[in-house]
Amino acid sequence: MNTTAVGSPETGARSRTRDLLHRPLTWLIVICAGWAIARLVGVDRLPLLAGLLVPILTFTPYVAVVSVVLVVLTLAFRRWKAFGVALAVSAAFAAAVLPRAFGNAAPVTGGPVLRVLTANLRLGQANPHVLVDLVRRTHADLLSMQEFTPQAGAAFDRAGLGRLLPYKITTPLGNALGSALYARWPLRPRPMFQVDLIGLAIPHAEVDVPGGRRVEVMAVHLAHPMNPSGVGQWNRAFVLLPTGQRQGPVRILAGDFNATLDHTSLRRLIGEGYVDAAYETGSGLIPTFRQWWVPPITLDHVLADARCGVRRVKVYDLPGSDHRAVFAELRLP
Repeated sequence: MNTTAVGSPETGARSRTRDLLHRPLTWLIVICAGWAIARLVGVDRLPLLAGLLVPILTFTPYVAVVSVVLVVLTLAFRRWKAFGVALAVSAAFAAAVLPRAFGNAAPVTGGPVLRVLTANLRLGQANPHVLVDLVRRTHADLLSMQEFTPQAGAAFDRAGLGRLLPYKITTPLGNALGSALYARWPLRPRPMFQVDLIGLAIPHAEVDVPGGRRVEVMAVHLAHPMNPSGVGQWNRAFVLLPTGQRQGPVRILAGDFNATLDHTSLRRLIGEGYVDAAYETGSGLIPTFRQWWVPPITLDHVLADARCGVRRVKVYDLPGSDHRAVFAELRLP
């Protein structure tokens, strides 16, 4: 007598679901694997690929989350080969992304404390009273502002910024071109890059911090790398920005880099004598830029001389701006 085993309806439904998901799962794994390789190898540094990959790699943390979902799905549907690949891809993303949430041990330093605040004003539209109050509450010693317009300069004067940070070097320009540095102590201007070379103004100065330490600071704002012209200006700025030093003045770069830690150019710059303050304190995944059509991403950074210790980092909402302000408290060497 012949017998035929008939699976339950539930078993048949699971099988049909596995078959239905097999191709999209495979393609998603392939895409995530290519993304992980591009991020780890740093192919965005290649001129012919930079225009495409620099904007795309900005969203690497989100793809890292997708890779974890793929691990769960391939395990649930018992696609063992796909599960192995998805697990390897997820591990690669974890190695690239997760350290930002844990931080590093700060070097032991005995110098004075320096408090740095940076804020992109969104074409000068950020609420000046909120930012001035933030300077007051954080006891900021240096303030870097981007997209600093003539109208914004007047508004901050009226809001009383000069009473808290009386020294300044400003380049108030229209649209997003202008930037400014405000300080608690006298600023000595240093040569600036030509605006037509990198697209935006980057004020540059030295300041003597009480306690005997000289600090060199830049209010950084780099071009949007969203088109060939922007990518060219963005790359030129990264080449021109000064490296850190083992001796001499402490260097601090604070502002809107239009770059995340998934961009090779920013990681290369950090590796040349800086630390990213948010990364060092486990705050490297906190987003600093958000718009309705763009998932929140981390474009604003305080890069401190690697000789500094980073004591704490805090990110604050800034009404009127699509960026958030970043505050870093540093212990100088």
